[in-house]
Amino acid sequence: MPATPIDNARGILLILLAIACFASMDALAKFLLQRHEMPQVVWARYTFHLLAMALILGPHRIPRLLRTQRPLAQILRASLLLASTAMFFTAISYIPLADASAIGFLSPLLVTALSVPVLGEKVGPRRWAAVVVGLVGVLIILRPGMGSVHWASFLVLGVALTFAGFSLMTRILGRSEDGTTMLLYTAVVGCAVTSLIVPFYWRAVPLESWLLFGAVGALGGLGHLVLIRAYKLAEASALAPFSYSQLIWAMLLGFLMFGDVPQAHMLAGSALLVASGLYVWHRERQLARKLPLSAG
Repeated sequence: MPATPIDNARGILLILLAIACFASMDALAKFLLQRHEMPQVVWARYTFHLLAMALILGPHRIPRLLRTQRPLAQILRASLLLASTAMFFTAISYIPLADASAIGFLSPLLVTALSVPVLGEKVGPRRWAAVVVGLVGVLIILRPGMGSVHWASFLVLGVALTFAGFSLMTRILGRSEDGTTMLLYTAVVGCAVTSLIVPFYWRAVPLESWLLFGAVGALGGLGHLVLIRAYKLAEASALAPFSYSQLIWAMLLGFLMFGDVPQAHMLAGSALLVASGLYVWHRERQLARKLPLSAG
């Protein structure tokens, strides 16, 4: 089968669509969390994600797509995303979307740091400096010593760590596993685990909430499907910077739906996080092209 031709322009449009789906999912989840318990909303996110995949792929393809050479690694990867989702949804129940999204952008920097012991990659002093700058950005957002810091802000640090683990597992499995199989495992594991927990937290769900539950799951599933398509069409190095568009969506939706106005310290810390993340991307792109630069 011939390789898919590179089309960076279409890939960029698709990743922007995927990020819009994820940001909209988070905003709807925050709205639902005002009425329902966190386990209910997380259950809806994965259950309707699974239903959407079954409709798109066809139920007859599901058993074949679940076949994998590394089932335990697939389950671990899916569990890391589930933990990340549960912590993020808990956090946005208490703090603005933009704040949570900004702190979450620590994750790409943690991937850089963890790639040394986990993947055996070499990270030079310049990228380590970018990681430190990103940590400073998080401290500016949290402002320790400048009044009380909401405990939910620290929960997002856990989100960044678990999502970094999820990203590393995606790198490892992506070398040999099908992307649709990985996506299906996230839905199946998330649905299975939350289905065991949600009965203890169940509340009556009105029709409006059922529709929003479906939208949350569909947006999550669609976002991941579009993301996979984007990375098949375009070079990863061309797409990476556009993930930061989620911060713009988070600020916009947070303001329109919840009246959250970004504070100066959040904007300043976010700028450092985005700048450090973009620098890491820039260095990785240069090194991938084997330019005559030190591994910084």
